Amino acid sequence: MAFITANKRLLAAAAVTGSIVAGYMLTRDGRNPVVAGATAYSRFPPSADYPDLTKHNNHMSKALSAKIYAKLRDRRTPSGFTLDNAIQTGVDNPGHPFIMTVGCVAGDEESYETFKDLFDPIISDRHGGYSASAKHPTDLDNSKIRGGNFDEKYVLSSRVRTGRSIRGFGLPPHCTRAERREVERVVSSALDKLDGNLKGEYFPLNKMTDAQQDKLIEDHFLFDKPVSPLLLASGMARDWPDGRGIWHNTEKNFLVWLNEEDHTRVISMQLGGNIREVFDRFCDGLKQIEGLMKKEGNEYMWNEHLGYILTCPSNLGTGLRAGVHIKIPKFSKHPKFEEALQKMRLQKRGTGGVDTAAVGGTFDISNSDRLGKSEVELVQTLIDGIDRIIEMEKALEKGQNIDNMLPK
Repeated sequence: MAFITANKRLLAAAAVTGSIVAGYMLTRDGRNPVVAGATAYSRFPPSADYPDLTKHNNHMSKALSAKIYAKLRDRRTPSGFTLDNAIQTGVDNPGHPFIMTVGCVAGDEESYETFKDLFDPIISDRHGGYSASAKHPTDLDNSKIRGGNFDEKYVLSSRVRTGRSIRGFGLPPHCTRAERREVERVVSSALDKLDGNLKGEYFPLNKMTDAQQDKLIEDHFLFDKPVSPLLLASGMARDWPDGRGIWHNTEKNFLVWLNEEDHTRVISMQLGGNIREVFDRFCDGLKQIEGLMKKEGNEYMWNEHLGYILTCPSNLGTGLRAGVHIKIPKFSKHPKFEEALQKMRLQKRGTGGVDTAAVGGTFDISNSDRLGKSEVELVQTLIDGIDRIIEMEKALEKGQNIDNMLPK
């Protein structure tokens, strides 16, 4: 990884010319992926490098065969990202018998095409059979939303978040320091130009005062250096905290993280049950940020097949998670609670997020899909589902049977 990262631009140049760089012969045939010739891999057959996945339980280990590995092992994207870079997190982290992780990451936008023989089956498995020829719908027309202002006796807070990547730069597992810093400059420059209810301030992690840090912790805004083995094995914590930062508007209901797991993580949130208002601000902010970046010649990574491109295949498409903290002590104890959520295409987390317990019957409930449905469709799915959940909770409070109210 050190060699690849340090010589990224030389490798990319060699890909075009077929020249020899530091003993590495690279050739490129038209639109085909870069293929490594006289590399360290060539000393051994692919079978000698094929990872032992016998005890693994992740989407990568299910999709990667010896045949696919042999086909893809020597390929590189134009920036030098390899198959072994992509799968390292899944090799190092076998997973859990009952928890299916993804097991691979992209290092740049081209990864999904260069290693499509691996990524396509992973994407299909993770996203409910999404086909290699499917086209993803994108729709940020917030005027299409119906309802979305919930009873605040039940819904305590509302949030919509997503990620966005900037075209032409390596993603966090693979970017150089210069690329990471340029992403920070491009995005923070655009954010500084926002005005009205989106006007705010950027706080670089490596220049933050103790007082600023304490305040951001108090507001639950601050993200810290990744400690998850999944993220560490992916290379996302390199050079921490260089090039990372947090931006928020004055009202603290629109937030952007820079260079954590993705180039940007965009979050719109507020207390109470008006998720319609949250989504309005979310759509407005995303459009304004890209509009300002385009004036400098930059844009989001996006294509018709995969939608918005992000580091983890699980977040392709919309990358969107619309969720609410909802207090449902009675319905959450119903024997068909989890089954009902699945049928409504919703998922639950504990009060504090992933792998935390629910406190006082309060859950974080959000859409389970990301790819194959538009942003408007996913937010509407959440709204319709939460409306039904509140209706069932109210019925249970009255001692009524809810069997006819459960989703079929």
